Amino acid sequence: MAQKAEETFGRKLRTLREEKGLSLDALAGITGYPADMLKEVESGNMAPPVALVLQLGRTFKVDIEQIRDTRDKEAVKRRAKSHKKRVASYAYTALTKPGEEKHLRAYRVSIDPETEHKGAEYHHDGEEFIHVLSGRLTLQVGRNIRRLKPGDSITFDSSLHHALSNPSKEKTELLVVIYVP
Repeated sequence: MAQKAEETFGRKLRTLREEKGLSLDALAGITGYPADMLKEVESGNMAPPVALVLQLGRTFKVDIEQIRDTRDKEAVKRRAKSHKKRVASYAYTALTKPGEEKHLRAYRVSIDPETEHKGAEYHHDGEEFIHVLSGRLTLQVGRNIRRLKPGDSITFDSSLHHALSNPSKEKTELLVVIYVP
């Protein structure tokens, strides 16, 4: 299937669906997503959730790169910039490989005793998951403050201002997983 470089995700989805001879209701039955939601995605009125994009890739047996909106260069730049800042920071070790199609990033983060974490962007699009491997963590998200100990985890909207600090006398080690749209 020949694609124009400026073709949107919604147009590509509609083309794939029509090539397979599927109605919106039929696609809804296959994917488990409501037909009205699929219609909104096809029309460009709604950005598809990642889970839907992955499901559509499986449904149509195509690589999601074939249906990705090739016009969204800004999102690609944001993901690359965020990744570069995090990896360049002394406290981050990347556990996943970067790539413009990669939305999920994992890091091992070390914060020295009795210090605030420095050198990273404190808010970014997406969601963040933090699991404390060792040490203690004080996490401020917006105006909310949480204190975590080894084995504790938290998930939050990372577009909110957030700051990490280690209040203890030992090094803190974290597993941080970030989803960037």
